[in-house]
Amino acid sequence: MKKLFILFSFWLCIATLGAQNTERELYSVAFYNLENLFDTIHDAGKNDYEFLPDGSYHWTAKKYEAKLQNLSRVLGALSKELVPEGPAFIGVAEVENRNVLVDLVKQPAISKYEFVHYEGPDKRGIDCALLYDPDQFRVTASKLVLSTPFEGDTVHLTRGFLIVDGELGGERVCVIVNHWPSRGAKAPVRVHAARQVKALKDSLMRQDKKLKLIVMGDMNDDPMDESMKELGARKYIKEVKKGEFYNPWWETLEDKGVGTLLYRGKWNLFDQIVISKPLLKAKRGLRYDHNEVFIRDYLIQQDGKYKGSPLRTHGGRTWLNGYSDHLPTILYLKKRN
Repeated sequence: MKKLFILFSFWLCIATLGAQNTERELYSVAFYNLENLFDTIHDAGKNDYEFLPDGSYHWTAKKYEAKLQNLSRVLGALSKELVPEGPAFIGVAEVENRNVLVDLVKQPAISKYEFVHYEGPDKRGIDCALLYDPDQFRVTASKLVLSTPFEGDTVHLTRGFLIVDGELGGERVCVIVNHWPSRGAKAPVRVHAARQVKALKDSLMRQDKKLKLIVMGDMNDDPMDESMKELGARKYIKEVKKGEFYNPWWETLEDKGVGTLLYRGKWNLFDQIVISKPLLKAKRGLRYDHNEVFIRDYLIQQDGKYKGSPLRTHGGRTWLNGYSDHLPTILYLKKRN
């Protein structure tokens, strides 16, 4: 009888653990600018000459392999303290081509991830992509929408807007991955990018008014800048109207002083993840829980000229064997049954 009781208790424990796994509550999604993830081979028609073995960065196979290992360390650690499975998907920027993504997801720390990528029009050859865990996020459709030039300017084209539709936690979730024009372009160029994303949002939400839509990327603007206001990304949940977004990073930067990149001693927060109203008000299913800038000591320069900044790959032309000049951002979603 005692043996039967022990056996029953064992199977009850297993059944309870199984129920806990099937009733998972917390999910995460993330974004990371990988800062010049180039291979060592020239891509025809692209200005990638700096990142060749005989280029100004002397970009060798050894440095490329180190970069892949460093990035995979970060990507493999995102949200693990709270979500052991890691992010369901991770938007990334500044990837040169499909080949570097193939090499990246071969790294043991992130080998479970697959990716969505389209070759874009950027003259340097850098694109956006989406890494995703097929056990968490099932991709149903994807496309790259090219940017229209601002007032005929073809110099500061964005890298295109990557739209990926899929199923997360048993419901439809759509994400748009962005990398808007750099600060080398004037503010109206990024406002123009925001208007294009807003038009894409309007089109998607006309088809599905309850769409749980996530817009993420390196916007090259802070949450309070005109481009993000034009997108309709609001600081407070109570301000978000129908068809608008909630931008939790506004409070992160303005009220907490936390950013994702440091320029001349000042933190900026260009790497944002904003969410549509259905992810705020859902009584059932996925709903916004909280956000995080992923900051760890190993990601920060500890000494020298760039002390306190994200530990990047190069300082000037000097190889620092770092990670990126940006920090990753994470958004947590809780599933309500």
